[in-house]
Amino acid sequence: MRTHGQADRQGASERAALGAILDRGRPRSRASVRPAVSPANDPKPVSRTPGPPADARGSATLRSRRAWVVFAGVFIVALFADLATKSWAFHSIAPVPVSVDRREVIELTRAGRSLGELIPPHRPVEVAPSVLELTLVLNRGAVFGLGAGGRWFFVAFTLVAIAFGLYVFARWTSPRDWWAHGALAMILSGGVGNLYDRVVFACVRDFLHPLPGVQWPFGVSTPWSGRDVWPYVSNVADAFLLVGIVVLLVFLMREPGVGEREPASPSA
Repeated sequence: MRTHGQADRQGASERAALGAILDRGRPRSRASVRPAVSPANDPKPVSRTPGPPADARGSATLRSRRAWVVFAGVFIVALFADLATKSWAFHSIAPVPVSVDRREVIELTRAGRSLGELIPPHRPVEVAPSVLELTLVLNRGAVFGLGAGGRWFFVAFTLVAIAFGLYVFARWTSPRDWWAHGALAMILSGGVGNLYDRVVFACVRDFLHPLPGVQWPFGVSTPWSGRDVWPYVSNVADAFLLVGIVVLLVFLMREPGVGEREPASPSA
């Protein structure tokens, strides 16, 4: 003889079994049927190693201590070397120290006269025969005396180049690209060193003359240098500019995927 509780439990179990049988017979909706898709048949394969977006690379470089240490360290050392060697040269190479006055430079430029009038006659200091000598020159132009005149044009151009260099450092490099960071720092230090001269002295102080007296063989003459292989007098800033450009070009050729790699940890 069953109690009321036993009867209720038996009825509930019978109803559950009947409901399961009815569910098996019902057709399923299309939305509830999801065919299994294997990774090999997936119509939308996902790249396993996607490159980071440009914003991620730039922000990672800006947060990287190593990137800033390399960039700032090379920039400060190169800029100090340029300004210090210019000061030493104009106080030591000529028989008397040469002090460049900005007003005199502007007056001579307006009068169309040579800035050589501000430098006393002196004999070049030979560092290595036919390799390097030191001689003082005041330059109104750009690198190696090219494009004399247009001082404010060169000032504006240098400022734009500096801004572009900082943009490249921040957005186009990753924290691991320390060769590129050092090269950009050398380029910017060269631009800032000569910019300092243009603003303070209205000209650029040069004193390095590579390959003095060396001429092209067989009487060859070129439109840009004549018979001399290297008639230009430059400075340490120009040297850093050239070295930085060469290093950056070599880096870009050796690393065609620069900026596409996954950024390192910002603390790197």
